[in-house]
Amino acid sequence: MRSEKGFTVSLLTSYFSPFIFPAVHPLDPILRPKSIAVIGASRQPNTIGWMILDNLLRFGFRGPVYPVNPKAAAVHSIPAYPSVRAIGKPVDLGVIAVPKEHVVPVARECVEAGVKGLVVISAGFKEVGGEGVERERALVEVVRGAGIRMVGPNCMGVINTEPGVEMNATFAPSMPPVGPVAFMSQSGAMGFSVLDYAESLNIGISMFVSAGNKADLSGNDFISYWRDDPHTRVVLLYLENFGNPGRFVELARDITPHKPFCVVKSGRTGAGIRAAASHTGALAGTELATDAIIAQAGAIRAQTVEEMFDYAMAFANQPLPEGNRVAIVTNAGGPGIILADACEASGLVVAALSPETQLLLRTKLPEEASVGNPVDLIASAMAPSYEYALNCVFQDPNVDAAIAAFVPPLGVQAKDIAEAIVRVNARYPNKTLLAVLMGRQGLPAGMAELQKANVPGYIFPESAARALGAMWRQRQRRERPPGTVRAFKTEDAAVERILDATLAAGRSKLSEPDALRLLEAYGIPVAPWRFVSHEGQQSLATAAAEAAAKLGFPAALKIVSPEIVHKTDVGGVVLNLSSQDAVRRAVREMVKNPGNATIEGVLLQRMAPAGRETIVGMTRMPRVGPLVMFGLGGVYVEVLRDVVLRLSPLRDTDAHEMIHEVKSYRLLEGVRGEPARDLNALAEALLRVSQLSQRHPRITELDINPLLALERGAVAVDARVNVEPA
Repeated sequence: MRSEKGFTVSLLTSYFSPFIFPAVHPLDPILRPKSIAVIGASRQPNTIGWMILDNLLRFGFRGPVYPVNPKAAAVHSIPAYPSVRAIGKPVDLGVIAVPKEHVVPVARECVEAGVKGLVVISAGFKEVGGEGVERERALVEVVRGAGIRMVGPNCMGVINTEPGVEMNATFAPSMPPVGPVAFMSQSGAMGFSVLDYAESLNIGISMFVSAGNKADLSGNDFISYWRDDPHTRVVLLYLENFGNPGRFVELARDITPHKPFCVVKSGRTGAGIRAAASHTGALAGTELATDAIIAQAGAIRAQTVEEMFDYAMAFANQPLPEGNRVAIVTNAGGPGIILADACEASGLVVAALSPETQLLLRTKLPEEASVGNPVDLIASAMAPSYEYALNCVFQDPNVDAAIAAFVPPLGVQAKDIAEAIVRVNARYPNKTLLAVLMGRQGLPAGMAELQKANVPGYIFPESAARALGAMWRQRQRRERPPGTVRAFKTEDAAVERILDATLAAGRSKLSEPDALRLLEAYGIPVAPWRFVSHEGQQSLATAAAEAAAKLGFPAALKIVSPEIVHKTDVGGVVLNLSSQDAVRRAVREMVKNPGNATIEGVLLQRMAPAGRETIVGMTRMPRVGPLVMFGLGGVYVEVLRDVVLRLSPLRDTDAHEMIHEVKSYRLLEGVRGEPARDLNALAEALLRVSQLSQRHPRITELDINPLLALERGAVAVDARVNVEPA
């Protein structure tokens, strides 16, 4: 009977194993290895090869560890091997810490011995230039030729605190506490600081990766891995460059609805050095491009590592708020006012407490206390007052979250207040509670009490407000629809003919008539227009007057010349012409003094209806891709730079978010009796430009400026398009 039962179980296990036991992930040998070889393990204390082996043993890695050192019989009292081949047992992960000139041969030996993943600690590769670049290329060839994955080179290693793994394969001096936060740092030095910081704040780390040169594995690979990791609930990245921004956005959009994702991006893009002929091109060279990529990914950008960990502390320890209504409980008016201002600035609402809540507060608080919001308990407030007030506000249906702020007066200990806050936190597990403990007196003990009970504690009010604001944005991300990339029927063959003719003529900029034809081919409404050239028997003035009569008045007149960039500087634009005679006079005056410029003709355009000027643009950034821009026109783009960018291809949700995110958005809603503008028409224009950027890579820059936003629809008045050979 046992054998039959065993046979049945065996068959079932065999049949269902693909579902019960998922296939091994290519990164498992690195992040969840069952055995590790340290190549370059040293007997010399405080060397990298010594510290890595010491950390694996000291912090309790659960699998076998094999030191590899041809000059030692044992390292750390463990038998050493002269080579990886000599181990003669399966090895998942090889950690290489040897001089740079030996790395490639050692990697090749690891491959031959069947090692499944590598972490290369050694420096002296791409980061030093010269021979290092070639050395790194050779290393990547070895790894990719074998079909295995590699972290580094020039990194500090990897950590996994998960019970059953407990691996510290770095030369960092400490092991972070176990927890739900995964962190990847492109900088090894930053990794040291971050691990120390996480430990001091008691922020539990699930995994840590120092990516180094990212020669093989990059941030995108780890985002993909952590998306499905049950031990990781929060993802943090410190980046110096994106590598593949499009892939970053695609992967991050997949993870951010489920797991908070915070990014610190250092450095500024060098792409902005390229001279730009359009507003979009000029603005995309700023940090706006980085903001665009991170926002489109659904991630939260932190300006500093400290700010990133402020967010991580909140995400790792508290539930997301159901709404953005916050109650503030404090024992001092100043911090309460600062908190209220900071909450409003972070997209939160200082909740209006119900009359019932205020009555409850009044029954037990001193007469001098304020029972509005912020709730000011006054300086003499003790722990019971804090506990009572927080209980009251959490019972109020108008409150989604609370921040308790404490400034230590004489005779009141921060630890006592912290304990009261902890008791309330335990009583309301579904409510979001943050704390601010100001001043130095009793601060360490109070913070320790909060951290032990998973209540985020901050020293400054603004930090708590920013963290709660980030939590509210994460809640909104979870609930927003993913959106789709719409496909429009467009005349792409006509666009290609325009680009061919422009490049064949040796030009890098489309003429204005061709730019308007391109917009029409892409279904973007254009104010009715006619181009009049010198061809034919009539004079240019007479031909223009007749064209204007057919077009309709009032009309605008523009000079067309490849040499004239700023038409208004040479009197090349005249508006509101109301008759044929007015057109004739304007043309004669316009062409009288062109200087050395070649006049190809004039463009007549029916004056567009009154609307709100906006700008829609696109620029193609090296190493990034096409970026689409939206903003209000005129002074808003030229002086205030009130614009939003996103990476193409845009989803419909991206287009609407871009419109709502400009600071001057309310002008599109209608103010002081003005009508609201057609936001759907603006969004469609953005999506059509996005499609144009994908299908026609020879277009490098485009500005539709202005695109007039009307009550119904939108209409383009002017466009500038730059091109270059594929």
